[in-house]
Amino acid sequence: MVPSRGVLRPLGLSEVRITGGFWAQRQATNSRATLDHGREWMDKLGWTGNFTAEVGQGSAERRGREFSDSEVYKLVEAMSWETGRLADPTRDNEIAELTAMIAGAQAEDGYLHTAYGRPGQRARYGDLAWGHELYCAGHLLQASVARARTSGDDALLNVARRVADHVCEEFGPAGRDAVCGHPEIEPGLVELFRVTGEQRYLDQAALFVARRGRRTLPRHEFGWSYFSDDIPVREAKVLRGHAVRALYLAAGVVDLAVETGDDELLETVAAQFDRTLARRTYLTGGMGSRHLDEAFSDDFVLPADRAYSETCAGIAAIMVAWRLMLATGRERYADVIERILYNVVATAIGDDGRSFFYAHTLHQRSLTAVLPGDVEQLGFGGGPRAPWFEVSCCLANTARMLASLSTYVASVDDEGLRVHQYADADIDTALADGRRVGLRMRTGYPDDGTVGIEVTAAEPGPWTLALRLPAWAAGATVTVNGEPAPATGDRVVLRRDFAVGDRIVLALPMRPRFTRPDPRIDAVRGCVAVEQGPVVLCAESVGGELDLDSLRVDAGTDPAADGGVTVRGVAEELPERPWPYADAGPVGRRTALDVPLVPYHRWARSGPSTMRVWLPTT
Repeated sequence: MVPSRGVLRPLGLSEVRITGGFWAQRQATNSRATLDHGREWMDKLGWTGNFTAEVGQGSAERRGREFSDSEVYKLVEAMSWETGRLADPTRDNEIAELTAMIAGAQAEDGYLHTAYGRPGQRARYGDLAWGHELYCAGHLLQASVARARTSGDDALLNVARRVADHVCEEFGPAGRDAVCGHPEIEPGLVELFRVTGEQRYLDQAALFVARRGRRTLPRHEFGWSYFSDDIPVREAKVLRGHAVRALYLAAGVVDLAVETGDDELLETVAAQFDRTLARRTYLTGGMGSRHLDEAFSDDFVLPADRAYSETCAGIAAIMVAWRLMLATGRERYADVIERILYNVVATAIGDDGRSFFYAHTLHQRSLTAVLPGDVEQLGFGGGPRAPWFEVSCCLANTARMLASLSTYVASVDDEGLRVHQYADADIDTALADGRRVGLRMRTGYPDDGTVGIEVTAAEPGPWTLALRLPAWAAGATVTVNGEPAPATGDRVVLRRDFAVGDRIVLALPMRPRFTRPDPRIDAVRGCVAVEQGPVVLCAESVGGELDLDSLRVDAGTDPAADGGVTVRGVAEELPERPWPYADAGPVGRRTALDVPLVPYHRWARSGPSTMRVWLPTT
């Protein structure tokens, strides 16, 4: 994503490289396992074959849900970012093969979807609420942008331009006055505009956004808010309805506001997102608390044991936060990104890279089931991570996030360079005035709060290096060549004539801490959670040996961190009763114990288990 204006300029894959540590391990797993796993399953289920079937080279019967084309597109996008991160001729050939298949299924007028418009299929655009035609097109456009930015091959970009031209003809001012039930075409069109400079793509995105909220889609049991079609974008106060739909739309609206210079629209969406963070977001950064419609609920309705918190919603929230940070320069959005990365994205994929969570509960009451490795799952909760789901948007979404993750590490502003995320990374870029700078960052983060940065390139003259101070990091310190520097506010700002070899050390306090919920969150009133740095911790009982529902924590005694985090508490053995209500609560025998906690992103990796993030207090 390369916006034409904004406070910050993002850095590309060639300017930032993650070299080791927490995220490099996950990028390596993504590269060697997850991408191939996605391709294997899409081939096995016929989702890739749907494209060849259109030209008579495969099964005549289309397979998969109406949106399965989009999963192929997201996989191609992930592969494209991965080849930009790490050159791989074999992967590059695979992208070319998939591109040829996709191009072969495109109609003469540019329309492209394998479920509609062919003999024996439903008519094009006959069901805009559920057909996902424009949604799939949006993911294709984003895949083409990734391919264009990471290679000299414009084959997929040519396919995407024909799709976008068709959309502009079909849904332009003289065409259908309608929107898609699942937003996604909006950010896709703006990103394609940024690559091609074609104004009509930006204009079409603006038209789709202007049409939202007029209730042109059919009535539905979940209401128009499910489709983000209940209230015009400029009048809404908070994100609502289906979480992924709402967040994808918000990302597209931010893109549109940036490219058209509409600062009023930008601040409107920022306010919607801020209110959503303040009232409708889980401690992990997860969004969406209703399983029934994968949706946001009312303010402060955030039940831990029924948390939906879809992986895709977390990634979409990162997309929105990143766009808002680039546009406004507000560092607090980098805190949001960090929270979601460590507690949703890092939680989603199994250690083998071949299993994943779709939804993210914060309280698992029953032992997670043992799932076969060769059967797709129909349900989305209950764990452990499954090899595949009937709806598997989250795997390819996580894959594209991991492959492009280094682009979220740092940015450039008018004064210098800003570091937003801490990881082993090498940065080599140009400042706004064209001077080249380089940094080598090394850290054990998030297990260790010490971040060492060495200047590896610096041309003469002063410039500013800014380092994010997370909101949780009270007491952080920083030194430059051994000399202390101020560390207050939301970032350390160091302005000087840096020289090669200069060393900056940022020390973030990593002591575990209790976190208490807003008292309006009824579901976890009287509970505490524990965090350490950016990581949410949880109590896990592998094999169910400890009844976590009997646990009570002493919130007056700080968590201990000697060889692992523990909290002091009791296990209360409550009596069985014929009726679960009475004029006085039951009292049982209590056993004192120190409860070990693990990072939430590590849960359900050691066998069937129960788990809870929010712990009742004594």
